[in-house]
Amino acid sequence: MNFFNNLFKGNSSRNKSKEDQEREQSKFMPKVKVAIEERFIINFIDNGGKFLYSENYNELNENLSLILKENNWVKEDLLITNNKIKSNYKLPNSIKVNQENSKCFVTDCENLIADDGSILISSNQIEEKNLSDFPSNLIILSETTKFKNSIGEGLAEIKSKSKKIPSNITTIKNFQISQEKDFLSYGTSAKNLYLILLEKGTI
Repeated sequence: MNFFNNLFKGNSSRNKSKEDQEREQSKFMPKVKVAIEERFIINFIDNGGKFLYSENYNELNENLSLILKENNWVKEDLLITNNKIKSNYKLPNSIKVNQENSKCFVTDCENLIADDGSILISSNQIEEKNLSDFPSNLIILSETTKFKNSIGEGLAEIKSKSKKIPSNITTIKNFQISQEKDFLSYGTSAKNLYLILLEKGTI
């Protein structure tokens, strides 16, 4: 079933008043847990992230072009440190690798964490560098198979699928550069972040 069909299935209740919803739910029934995809997207957007959905690789490249147009960037402004990303996501060859003076870093991620809307990354994406070493603009390419409920769940999957566990594992959560940091985000680098999510299994 399509990601958005899954995401919005049964969400007509959003149009009902809070009182109507409370009357429909018995006080003896457990609360319904919001779907993992919806929880992630709500928290991700609350964090200041920008979300674009793609059903296939053509739409992914179209969404990438829209981001470039919105920011007056050209493909030469994009930085990709891992050339496999270009082939994995069928990106144009004109996007350069290891480019200096880039305006936006394009990468994949380990997982998408629903509980707080954060992006889990590791040395597979940023090597042994700090996030602050990269441009303040970031485009994450991911797939609908990468949703995880919690950071612990994401770490467990990394451990189970990796012959060698990657180092430098961290999360990106602050997507509003101008936002004042609180103590929970101390030491992290705020990023203007776009997430292009690819529907996996439909192509």
